[in-house]
Amino acid sequence: MSTPTPIPHRTQVAIIGAGPSGLLLGQLLHKAGIDNVVLEARSAEYVLGRIRAGVLEQVCVDLLDEAGVGERMHREGLVHGGIELAFAGARHRIDLQTLTGGKTVMVYGQTEVTRDLMDARAASGAPIVYEAADVQLHDFDSATPRVSYTHDGVRHELACDFIAGCDGFHGVCRASIPKERIQNFERVYPFGWLGILADVPPVADELIYSNHARGFALCSMRSKSRVRHYVQCSLQDKVEDWSDARFWDELKSRLDPEAAEHMVTGPSIEKSIAPLRSFVAEPMRFGQLFLAGDAAHIVPPTGAKGLNLAAADVRYLSRAFMEFYADKRTAGIDDYSRKALRRVWKAERFSWYLTSLLHKFPAGAGDTGEFGHRMQTAELDYLVHSTAAMTSLAENYVGLPFEE
Repeated sequence: MSTPTPIPHRTQVAIIGAGPSGLLLGQLLHKAGIDNVVLEARSAEYVLGRIRAGVLEQVCVDLLDEAGVGERMHREGLVHGGIELAFAGARHRIDLQTLTGGKTVMVYGQTEVTRDLMDARAASGAPIVYEAADVQLHDFDSATPRVSYTHDGVRHELACDFIAGCDGFHGVCRASIPKERIQNFERVYPFGWLGILADVPPVADELIYSNHARGFALCSMRSKSRVRHYVQCSLQDKVEDWSDARFWDELKSRLDPEAAEHMVTGPSIEKSIAPLRSFVAEPMRFGQLFLAGDAAHIVPPTGAKGLNLAAADVRYLSRAFMEFYADKRTAGIDDYSRKALRRVWKAERFSWYLTSLLHKFPAGAGDTGEFGHRMQTAELDYLVHSTAAMTSLAENYVGLPFEE
């Protein structure tokens, strides 16, 4: 994708990061008539090559529709009304749709969301700069913030009203904030997820989350012909330690007999190991700089909250900017951090709960051994036989209501 030209020297909102949160914010602001420039350190091809989650809450679906990029998602995405929990050799379905009064989730890969947003950005002609090197933030505590960057060997400066930090966990935005002004909360989990993509049919119509004595497993999908499966693994493991055959054998061993028997295997087209962590940075606003998405928080993927939480940030932030430019009111801007963090911590709680419930923890890391596994089994047994407990899980999985 080529960079639209010319790039202005001033804009209303400078958006750092062209992942889903930055592109979605940019598209919503563009449709509202708010000028914005997106700066991305990597190439467009690199951004599209990142393999991420694929379960969208209704909030994310609604925002993509609002941004005008939902057509392909509705055509190709898979609407799911439930999930399955596997433990003690059997599977139990959680009927999300019935328990939440009709709410569902959409299975549609984050890569596809990013592609749709990139295409919309290109079609709109709104400015975006890929491979923007050495991005630096200036004067974001003042009324005249600036962003400088290098592109094609030339140094540029972009003046703006606001900076939206959508550049991920390792990005420059959070790193630019003085340490004494930000508080970080973190838990690093003592295991990772080995994930593969393969062009085979899903083993079931809905996602299967499995608690097993050998470790956690997840059977997910991207379409009716492409799967995304995971097994819990050691942080010392390397991708080359895991042949395709070893992965499929291990996955089957952690599923119920019916799922294992009906699983179709095939060569992987992508394989990677991801560590798990919970992380929150507080606050999420620093003068004219606002953090959103992974720049402010990370959740374990167990609860399918990462992309959805980023979309929730974008929802709050886009409306705050729209309110400011339409009515010169600052209530949404001033309350952004509090409202966003209230939702963030609830998502962190849910993701921590599912991670603790479904994984095998090594010795010395929380409840371990047979006692810990029996406690997990007892909790799961209670969960699948209690309407109240299932409703709580379902409400969190499909997405909690917003604070308006």
